[in-house]
Amino acid sequence: MPSPPPAGAAGGGAAEVVRLTWVQPEDLLGHEFRQAAEDGRAAAAEPLLRTWLDAGGRPAPARAGSSPAPASPQLRALAERLLTALAALPPPLSADEPRSWPAITATWPEAATGPGRPAPEAIGPARAEGPDGADGADGLCRRLEAAWTGRAVGCVLGKPVEKLPLAGIRALARAAGNWPLHDWFTARGVPPELLAAHPWNRRSAATSLAENIDGVPEDDDLNYPLLNLLLLQRHGKRFTTADVARLWLDELPAGRTFTAERLAHRNLLLGLEPPATATHRNPFREWIGALIRADVHGWTNPGDPAAAAAQAYRDATLTHTGNGLYAALFTAAAIAEAAAGRTDVHTALRAGLAVVPPRSRLAEAVRHAVDTAGRYADFDRVVDHLHARYGHYHWVHAVPNTALVAAALTHADGDFTRSVCRAVSGGWDTDSNGATAGSLAALVDPAGVPHRWSAPLKNRLATTVPGFDGIGFDTLAQLTAQEAARP
Repeated sequence: MPSPPPAGAAGGGAAEVVRLTWVQPEDLLGHEFRQAAEDGRAAAAEPLLRTWLDAGGRPAPARAGSSPAPASPQLRALAERLLTALAALPPPLSADEPRSWPAITATWPEAATGPGRPAPEAIGPARAEGPDGADGADGLCRRLEAAWTGRAVGCVLGKPVEKLPLAGIRALARAAGNWPLHDWFTARGVPPELLAAHPWNRRSAATSLAENIDGVPEDDDLNYPLLNLLLLQRHGKRFTTADVARLWLDELPAGRTFTAERLAHRNLLLGLEPPATATHRNPFREWIGALIRADVHGWTNPGDPAAAAAQAYRDATLTHTGNGLYAALFTAAAIAEAAAGRTDVHTALRAGLAVVPPRSRLAEAVRHAVDTAGRYADFDRVVDHLHARYGHYHWVHAVPNTALVAAALTHADGDFTRSVCRAVSGGWDTDSNGATAGSLAALVDPAGVPHRWSAPLKNRLATTVPGFDGIGFDTLAQLTAQEAARP
């Protein structure tokens, strides 16, 4: 990023500082220390952490994308050196969390029946019908329209409370008579002092509270599925990670990216090639970004979770490693299983879990979440348990968020309304979790998406992805079905 102009350069006033989030070295360093503590490098990183703190360095921002003020030039230079030193630490040697595609598929539960594909009984029930499902291409198109709509509903539901702590979400909903959560969030009837204590997400209240919804506003949780649809239209299902990278450089503004995606974008502009784009000074490589890009890979491979996972892997390796990548495989495979229209939510979740290395942190969290959801009738108790167990992770990390989605879908038994409301009411990355839960639940709920949820969205999606602004979910379903039918 260019240096700011000298003081007085603009009309004689003080220089204005451009504070770009998710890229500042002093903030990346704090997150990389946190990542080292999670992936087994804490002891090796300890001397570097002491050096940083002794010099006056700060921990990573708890919720925001950057710390309140820039570091001094000296502290920023130290952060650069320490990032280099952290990258040079030997990676943890663990067979539990493999990185390469062959190593990942080697952990799958049955012998392969083809390149990278487990036996059908290892993933889900055998398929005697064609890939469109028992009700043919028209049935698939109806399910895909429901899935696009369900993803948008869950996203919009979660947007006003994104970044809020769990206590704030519960307090706002209770004050509106909306707890357990069963409807859009609203400011109507909420005491002013409570609104002041727990302010809505500043970018979303104007578009996503019940009183303000008028179509679907732009959001990264919907931009990425659109980009991946565009990816398949241009390159087909055999796309490469380099194709993803070129598409992003051509069509994705850097200002529309966050966390790992923003750093991968930066790394591409630095001339790095995948998979280095996912690892070079990218402490967000196990966060949720690859998961929110995975739906289209599942939608376009109905009944074939392994093929969906393979697509998701080639997409995710641009930006993510480890559990961030596994979350994308899990989501794509579960949605692919559901997209065929012949399964329930529990079978779909098992299909997702079957493509995740079984001893990874993500697999453990999903299994634990599903088990916990089955033990408590009150979902608040499930959420409290998950927050106690996984609350040490950042609120955008893939592990707690994937676990929460799995718990919400399990507890709701596939019911659409209960699924999206449980996913959002559990906190953390609320709009992303609502979107993923909505996509999958809409596929398995025979009733689809109730009209009371879809009506305010007006079958209209705003986006900066070229060619899609204002598009309807019916059109998106047709376009997605076309890509599903392509070999």
